[in-house]
Amino acid sequence: MRFDAPGLRSTNGPNTGNTDNRSGGDDPRDPRDPRNLRRDAPLLDGWLRATALAEAGQLTPMAVPGHKQRQDLTGAVNVGDAPLYGGIDAIKHADVPRADAERRAASLWGADWCRFSVAGSTHGNQALALAVGSPGREIIVTRILHRSLLLGLVLAGLRPVWVRPEVDQQSGLPAAVAVSTVRAALREHPDACGVFLGEPSYVGTIGDLVGNAAAAHEAGVPLIIDAAWAAHLGFHPGLPPHAIAAGADGMVTSAHKALPAYTQGAILLARTERLNAARLDRAFEATHTTSPAGSIMASIDAARALLARDGEELCGRLLSLVATAKNRLRQVPGVDVLDGAGVEPTKLVALIAGTGAYGYTIENDLVAAGMPVESADRDTVVPIVTLADDERSVEAFLDVLIASIERHRTTPRVSGVAASWTVVPEVVMSPRDAFFAENETVDADAAVGRVSAELIAPYPPGVPVLAPGELITAAAVDSLREIKADGGRIAYAADPSLGTFQVICA
Repeated sequence: MRFDAPGLRSTNGPNTGNTDNRSGGDDPRDPRDPRNLRRDAPLLDGWLRATALAEAGQLTPMAVPGHKQRQDLTGAVNVGDAPLYGGIDAIKHADVPRADAERRAASLWGADWCRFSVAGSTHGNQALALAVGSPGREIIVTRILHRSLLLGLVLAGLRPVWVRPEVDQQSGLPAAVAVSTVRAALREHPDACGVFLGEPSYVGTIGDLVGNAAAAHEAGVPLIIDAAWAAHLGFHPGLPPHAIAAGADGMVTSAHKALPAYTQGAILLARTERLNAARLDRAFEATHTTSPAGSIMASIDAARALLARDGEELCGRLLSLVATAKNRLRQVPGVDVLDGAGVEPTKLVALIAGTGAYGYTIENDLVAAGMPVESADRDTVVPIVTLADDERSVEAFLDVLIASIERHRTTPRVSGVAASWTVVPEVVMSPRDAFFAENETVDADAAVGRVSAELIAPYPPGVPVLAPGELITAAAVDSLREIKADGGRIAYAADPSLGTFQVICA
């Protein structure tokens, strides 16, 4: 299926200014760093030195972490763990290589502020929400936001003005938020302090970031992008530019999603013409741990160095792998894929309604085969193909996926439209006011017409159907029940069975 919303394409690869150090010079090659990235990755260099000492038995730390590098207590689960402070470098000096690594990342992405987070894009969204406005201010926000951004609004006391994406009725999936929609919202809410969008979407759809940046800037406010799935964008001519290059003022991206970094690794980037650097620092530190895992930070640094040196080559291979996979899936009767100018080209979304098979059933087969996917619902299966994949891994996955589709093939159906993409919220009070209000638990039928005290988001995709401060409608309850009946996970609800709901006391 072609998804031909307006798309963007970069015309040149990144100008990193880094030299190729693959030769290694006279330095012995550490087998734990096969591409010799440590020369351009100060945090990785510190991690390699610290863990080498631990493995050699030459480290007797009298500081945290409490495992003291021993494996005879809880086993191998702590192998490779090194804190930033006192592991990567001395407690009083570790901020020097950290700042050096973050400066290199800022330069690579064309930003003038950068921080590495060990708490994922969840932390990044919340920090950027704290940095952009003050309590009580309105902010233009995409309704297909990740829950972390909504909780960022709670922390910051911002009042969301929801903007919704277009929804493709044939696939049931969302496109991007149109520039005209953002302009209209800014015109109707002239005191809004910013625009916060998510792009690419969970299913990889993209829009006109340049246009949305222009709309925000003409209104005198920053554009901030949750680009959790987009750490690789901008590093090959066949990919769209990343958000900063497209004109965004702030961006958070997950190094552990598209790049080969530790889980929880994320990068926050900003241009400080419209966002204050000191405020960004305070917001970051207010919501980040004071004991960051050096292993996670080192892996972010290594992934950045890998992109800087080999990004175009690796992204080119990724583009080829996904294009080949899409072509093969299109040859399966009843299967289509999301594609076109409005789709990030390395995102693989299999549309299976035409086969009659159910995504939840196929997911079970894939899990049993040792090939868990990122997302599956009734009508779609979404594997994540990354820089770490190759022809063998992708072909093996497609073999199992196609065999499962054929095994469960039945009467074709029309794709449904998930509640996460179509919800029209009825906002009664701000998320922050609702979060702190007195609440009670009532039966589901009695909850209709009351104000939600909780956030409820089906997984996939993790987009709230109900948020604190919104009216609970019969349609929302019915949609959640349908998702659960189909086998979906109801996340963050106090009662995942949906027998009761938490509501604001009358």
